[in-house]
Amino acid sequence: MTVEDRELDQVAMTRAEYERLVKMIGRVPTEVELGIVGALWSEHCGYKHSRSLFHHFPTEGVDVLTKVGEENAGAVDLGDGWCAVFKMESHNHPSAIEPYQGAATGVGGILRDIFAMGMRPIALLDSLRFGPLTDATNRYLFNGVVAGIGGYGNCIGVPTVGGEVQFDESYSGNPLVNAMCVGVGRTEHLLSASAGGPGNPLVLVGADTGRDGIHGATFASVELDESADERRPAVQVVNPFLEKLLLEACVELAEGHGDWIVGLQDLGAAGLTSSTVEAAARAGTGVEIDVALVPRRERQMTAYEVMLSESQERMLVIPKREHLDDVLQLFRRWEIRADVIGAVTGDGMVTVRDGDEIVAHLPVDVPTDPPMYPPKGIRPTEIDHWQAENLEDVPDLLDPEAALLRLLADTNIASRRFIYRQYDHQVLNNTVIKPGGDAAVLRVKGSRKGVAVTTDCNARFVGLEPRVGAAIAVAEAARNVVATGARPVAVTDCLNFGNPEKVSVAYQLEQAVLGIADACRALGTPVVSGNASLYNETPDGQILPTPGIGMLGVIDDIQQVIGAKPKAGDLLFVVGATLEQDVSSLAGSQYLTSKLGRLAGRPVLDLEHEVAVQRFVLDMHKRGLLSAAHDCSDGGLAIAVSEMCLASHIGIEAGDIDLGTRMDAALFGESQSRFVLAVHSESEALQLEAQADTVDIPITLVGTMTGSRIRLGDIDVHLDEAELVYSSGLEKALAG
Repeated sequence: MTVEDRELDQVAMTRAEYERLVKMIGRVPTEVELGIVGALWSEHCGYKHSRSLFHHFPTEGVDVLTKVGEENAGAVDLGDGWCAVFKMESHNHPSAIEPYQGAATGVGGILRDIFAMGMRPIALLDSLRFGPLTDATNRYLFNGVVAGIGGYGNCIGVPTVGGEVQFDESYSGNPLVNAMCVGVGRTEHLLSASAGGPGNPLVLVGADTGRDGIHGATFASVELDESADERRPAVQVVNPFLEKLLLEACVELAEGHGDWIVGLQDLGAAGLTSSTVEAAARAGTGVEIDVALVPRRERQMTAYEVMLSESQERMLVIPKREHLDDVLQLFRRWEIRADVIGAVTGDGMVTVRDGDEIVAHLPVDVPTDPPMYPPKGIRPTEIDHWQAENLEDVPDLLDPEAALLRLLADTNIASRRFIYRQYDHQVLNNTVIKPGGDAAVLRVKGSRKGVAVTTDCNARFVGLEPRVGAAIAVAEAARNVVATGARPVAVTDCLNFGNPEKVSVAYQLEQAVLGIADACRALGTPVVSGNASLYNETPDGQILPTPGIGMLGVIDDIQQVIGAKPKAGDLLFVVGATLEQDVSSLAGSQYLTSKLGRLAGRPVLDLEHEVAVQRFVLDMHKRGLLSAAHDCSDGGLAIAVSEMCLASHIGIEAGDIDLGTRMDAALFGESQSRFVLAVHSESEALQLEAQADTVDIPITLVGTMTGSRIRLGDIDVHLDEAELVYSSGLEKALAG
């Protein structure tokens, strides 16, 4: 008996991998066994092209409570008995097919990762990428994704508090939809995703199982092509109201009865297959499942379909035998279905029955031991071509006011208010700094502490120089957290790349991982969780390499948090670099990319200087000198200052500053390691300058917050004009 190529394609398995499987088990696999192994050997579950790189990441630290890969999310100690868990994951391919359901199920899945650890989710964030909104399909995808994120989060009652979005032609037809969730709770309530204790029952709770989502994991492990529409069954259907009940039941179980269970695991990619097998692998045990006991919402489902279904709003609970009835009663009190579908075994095997028939019998070690393909990359020639371009040949700008207004209206810079006003970002009443700032800040109820959270990645920089660009993504995320007064603590990532079997993509992937590791090591922010989403390609080409970074920071006293809204009379300073900028700072900038219509230049990051600048800003915050702070990044100094003016509805008088010989670089260059800081008084300004001189951090007075105009060098624009283009830029683009 042989397996047809089409059967292998269905589970994203190569002929060589199939032969490896046959050799491992000494026989031809059954249909169910092939489905189980295909799902867990897929890139989406097995990380076979990326896992060999993860050893580069720093993953340990004094605040880290979990080991990467051993739990559903990473946990960090907040102090005083509190902890935070967080993770970011992708739902790219499903969102390209069904944008609303794809995005909504991405939110549902990341929420379950958090409350599977016994923590209460308090915040959602997103990191999104689309093709230009001049295209009707991209507008459809954008609107559907944003609605799906808002619809699920709003219904379940977890605030969506932050995120980012960029637009580039490379994402046309292959949007990126990365969702991040943060939860908090008492450290003693942390749960594990382990199936320990032979004889303990396996309890499936939540929704009935249907045919939606079958082959979802393998669908996410191949390129999108003309047959993508045929994959619609691989996109799941959501019920956020059921997930709300699941959330509350699981949190109650963790907070009040954690001793009743040995493990709790969500059903995500590959459904019952991944949840049971991975839980057994963590504990060094086995599992026996009877699919005939799995409640279904569709008739005549096969064992194969039941094991691979990715129906949403389902959890696997492993109670202690003596507390089975207690656990069943708890979930049923929440009006959630709970059924015993099997048991933990001590034989190290995955046994799947369909009544009296055994349809799968595999060692746990087989599906959890995917083949590894360490990337063998070759540097793309276009990188050297882009970097070789002489930016001195680019004419300096002649009309800085027009350039500012164009950038304020650009979809990559314009206000995201259209997006976040669709989200309930204040439900639970924890949100202290709302969307629209550098990072969102949430209070930890029951303590004085707060957490600052953000997502970041400028894919243009990664495209131009993957290692440096990925390090910049980490550094910028940390700056966003620092701007609120919080100390960066840890990172989650989502590695979005093209087909890793291509040498150019393999190079980008490896270099980006090294760059993340460089920055995390320098900043002291270990990687505690993450996700890899590869094969993000269409017949038209691959996406820009986009290693999304989620950063979490801690602020010890929530009353000390600051935002990016200076007050009238405040003095604004730029720290980290001088006002005058070399033309090289235009590399990868939004200004230059828009002007040339392509990438050019070479981004640069001095990590030692970055660390020094961030420490300085945190020290100045601790001393109480700062009234506002803002990261200087996309769009450069002129955009950063304009955003502070628009946030506070106050103009700036800075018409007499010296911008040097290149006005475009000084105003719109995107050199790294810069903040715009505000202080209230002359005496505080003198202290700020003195402290900067002491630690050799460049600092320059920009101007005074006053009036109703943005006067910055040769720029002289009324706030109302700037506000109009900034606030309407995204909506005008969506109007087509």
